Amino acid sequence: MILSDGDIQSALKAQIITITPPPDFSTSLGSCSIDLRLGNDFRVFEYSKRPYIDTRAGDVPKDATKLISVSDDEAFILQPGDFVLGVTKESVKLPDDLIARLEGRSSLGRLGIVVHSTASIFDAGWEGNLVLELGNLGRMPVAIYPNMRICALTFEKLTSPAMVPYTKKKTAKYVRQRKP
Repeated sequence: MILSDGDIQSALKAQIITITPPPDFSTSLGSCSIDLRLGNDFRVFEYSKRPYIDTRAGDVPKDATKLISVSDDEAFILQPGDFVLGVTKESVKLPDDLIARLEGRSSLGRLGIVVHSTASIFDAGWEGNLVLELGNLGRMPVAIYPNMRICALTFEKLTSPAMVPYTKKKTAKYVRQRKP
């Protein structure tokens, strides 16, 4: 069951779902989703430092990426063919019986911007800022800005609470993440 706008608003008011800072319902609440805004931090790949990334080696080596922070009034230019990690301004906390799905916004999709490649589901018990897998599939560079609405979250009720919520998994890599 996907939560409606009224259900989302009620869950936020009752703090069943927590979004910090709290969203402005007048601009971010859709009929079955809530928009989140782009944060200030981006992780870009340093293509010339490594010939490849070996997936068998475990985590991505630290020198394969670089963290870039932009101010609230500064643009981040997403070049055609680029893939960077971004982060939402908001932190989200989910209960043990709800999942969230991340979706792109059509106004950005029409410019060729995608906000996730594969990681669109946030497990029951998730807590942290959402990392975005930003790509520009278009032919022109696109300026994106901190605080712009970048994605939408929908929420789905599980048939019962998860036996092992995300924050209690021993293998959970991204618990309470704040940066990409």
